[in-house]
Amino acid sequence: MNVAVSCVDVGKVYRKHRLIGHRRVMGVDGLSLEVMDNEIFGLLGLNGSGKTTTIKLLLGLLHPDSGELRVLGRRVPDWTVNRHIGYLPESVSFNKRLTGRELLTFFADVAGGVRRDRLDGVVRFVNLSDAIDRRVGEYSKGMLQRLGLAQAIVHDPDVLILDEPSSGLDPIGIKEIRDLIVELKRQGKTVFFSSHLISELEKVCDRVGIIHQGRLLRIVSQEEWRTHSLEAIFMQTLG
Repeated sequence: MNVAVSCVDVGKVYRKHRLIGHRRVMGVDGLSLEVMDNEIFGLLGLNGSGKTTTIKLLLGLLHPDSGELRVLGRRVPDWTVNRHIGYLPESVSFNKRLTGRELLTFFADVAGGVRRDRLDGVVRFVNLSDAIDRRVGEYSKGMLQRLGLAQAIVHDPDVLILDEPSSGLDPIGIKEIRDLIVELKRQGKTVFFSSHLISELEKVCDRVGIIHQGRLLRIVSQEEWRTHSLEAIFMQTLG
C-alpha cells in the first residue's frame, strides 16, 4: 500500500511579536506520521494542540522550520500537488449573494474546469439538489458545510484534508458529514481530518493520531479502540 501523506520530524514555531521583542510559540514539534492510500486518518487533540497548524503545513499555507512533508510523493510546499488535494476549512465563508451553483461553478473553474455532469453529480452527492440554485445567504449551517465539502471534491482530488468538518453542526448535520466521509473512502479517496469529537473519529477512522501541545503522542488503530474506548485511550495518553 502506498503512502498518500507523510510528515517526517516536522517542526513549526510561531513568533508572537510584542512591543519589545517577541516570544516563541511551538506549533508542532517533531511531528512524524504516515497516512496510507484510501485510509481515513483522524488527528485528535484539544484546541490549540497543533491540528490546524499540521493541516496548513500540508497545504503549503505555512512553511515548516524543520522536517519534511509529502503528499502523493511530492514534497510540499509544491503548488502542483494542490490540484490533487481537496480542502475544507473549519469555518467556511462564502459570498451570500451568490447561489450555491454559482459558487460551485466558480470553484470548478479555479480548479481548471469540470464537466457539467461532474458538477451535477457532486451536488447530488452532498444532497444539495433542492437548494443549489438558492442564494447561499439562505443556507443553514449544515448546508453551508455540505457546500464546502462540494467545493473540496468538485475537481475529483485524490486526497481530502478536512479541518474540523463537523464543527458547529447539530446531530443530523454531523451524521450527514460522517456518511459523506465514509462514502468518499468507498470511492477510493484518502481522507485526513482533524477533530476533537472523539465519538465521530471512532465511527469513521481507520487510525487516529493523538496530538498534544504540538507533539504527536500516539497513533491508535481501530482494533485498539474496539477493546478500550478511544476516549479512555485519549485521556490515558494525555495523563
